[in-house]
Amino acid sequence: MNKAVAQSKPILYFCERYDSDRGEIGVGVLFQKGDLTVMVKASDPLGLSTCYIQYDKYNCETGKYEYYKNFSFEVAPKNKYLIFAKNADNDMAFQKPGIYRVYLLDEGKKNVACGLIEIIN
Repeated sequence: MNKAVAQSKPILYFCERYDSDRGEIGVGVLFQKGDLTVMVKASDPLGLSTCYIQYDKYNCETGKYEYYKNFSFEVAPKNKYLIFAKNADNDMAFQKPGIYRVYLLDEGKKNVACGLIEIIN
């Protein structure tokens, strides 16, 4: 028998920002447009070196998610906890209202973790 355990796989979630002293600030799934931080937690090392954060935006007219944009990152394979935020090399800001499916992808662009977020004005 297979045993299902809540959050046995890496989880991807969002916060307003990460502070080195206070940790995650403003965790949620509904945010106003602007800069946000994508967080990933796992119980074991993720084993990633090159990875991607990809946004797919929901199209109300077609009822499907469509590719929106992605960002490349270099991380340490031993990491169990990753913080992805806007920096000089990327513009991870959510600039348009809508519903987004956000992925953490491995080097081969396979799904490692996924989360949903709604952006409002």
